[in-house]
Amino acid sequence: MSSSKFIYKCTDCDREYSSSEVKYLCPACSIGNNTSAPPKGVLKTLYDYDLIRQSLSGLSDLQKNCFCKLMPLEDMRSLPPLRIGNTPLYTVSNLNGKKLPFSIHLKDESQNPSWSYKDRASAIVSAFAEENNLGTIVAASTGNAGSSMAAICASQGQKAVIIVPEAVRLTRLTQIIMCGATVVPITGTYDEAFDLSVKATEEFGWYNRNTAFNPLTIEGKKTASFELFEQLNFQIPDRIFVPAGDGVIASGLYKGFEDLLKVNLIEKMPVIVIVQSNKSDNLVRNLDLNTFLIRSSSTIADSISVDRPRNFYMTRQYIRKYNGEAITVSDEDIMRAAKTLAVNTGLFAEPAAAAAFAGLLSYSESERLTHGSSNVVLLTGSGLKDLRSVTSAIKTPAAVDPAIENLKKLLQ
Repeated sequence: MSSSKFIYKCTDCDREYSSSEVKYLCPACSIGNNTSAPPKGVLKTLYDYDLIRQSLSGLSDLQKNCFCKLMPLEDMRSLPPLRIGNTPLYTVSNLNGKKLPFSIHLKDESQNPSWSYKDRASAIVSAFAEENNLGTIVAASTGNAGSSMAAICASQGQKAVIIVPEAVRLTRLTQIIMCGATVVPITGTYDEAFDLSVKATEEFGWYNRNTAFNPLTIEGKKTASFELFEQLNFQIPDRIFVPAGDGVIASGLYKGFEDLLKVNLIEKMPVIVIVQSNKSDNLVRNLDLNTFLIRSSSTIADSISVDRPRNFYMTRQYIRKYNGEAITVSDEDIMRAAKTLAVNTGLFAEPAAAAAFAGLLSYSESERLTHGSSNVVLLTGSGLKDLRSVTSAIKTPAAVDPAIENLKKLLQ
């Protein structure tokens, strides 16, 4: 292994590990993991923050000298050639014809190559594998992560193996197959696909991309924090609404802002609001419980439908440390939010992404957003990735003969 610019630290026992070899979970804490609770031993990537802080000459060389130093790569040229990140941030000042007393900023992650936020994690995993000659990359997926890893590997000339439950629809496998990845359907659940990918990693030496397992995926997801800081003119928003399944997206955003705190580029942490469907609330519902209780998930937002949120303990640590917030919304709220978003902004988000916007709308309706506040919604994926979920909301009029009179009647 080539890198020594960072170390790994266990989020449970605080043991530290060198980055001179590939590490996934903390060996001491993960030995007792089982399927009745989220895994222990998830690692966090830490840098020499004192050295980075001393090397900074101000915001003017922020990207050049700070962001690169806060990434687990020796050379940023190892990143895939596709444009990943630097996604647009749109500001909304009116909603349903009414001027808002606060600002809404929409971070549109559908502009990534595979139309999803997951490309940020895949890019760092791919680049690290490239720098360290790690060969085949394996991932378990129900669609989005597999599509992301397949696309990124195709651009880098790397081999990807994607293990999926057999129930995954062909529409979610199409991009994976078209990008040349090896698809392995199994007669089991996502969790069983995850476990098989780990066994394949141990058996074949493949590099594992799974989030809440490979600590570098958090490093990829944190890059949105750096971008938001820049796009908001080096200011921190009051709240950021994010969808949650495993909790990796929220932890990634926290990690990015925490890194900026440690090098004194910001003075406070934004309030991160984790949003789940009330039909898949295993992260939010367990935040204040002493014993983790699993409830079967069945939400329309299947990208965040999770029974055992694998990044639960890290996410809970961040929420408690930085006074984060959490909310659940109904599937009906999610679909209404998706429609409201599309009608008002032209942005068509998949249900998992629309959940975050549903959370903001809930806060607005209950008057929890203060006048003049700055609020970000992370739209993590395109609605084109999950068309089946919106079928019930799509109604088209019957066809008419092509006469102007019929057009007038239709418009009336």
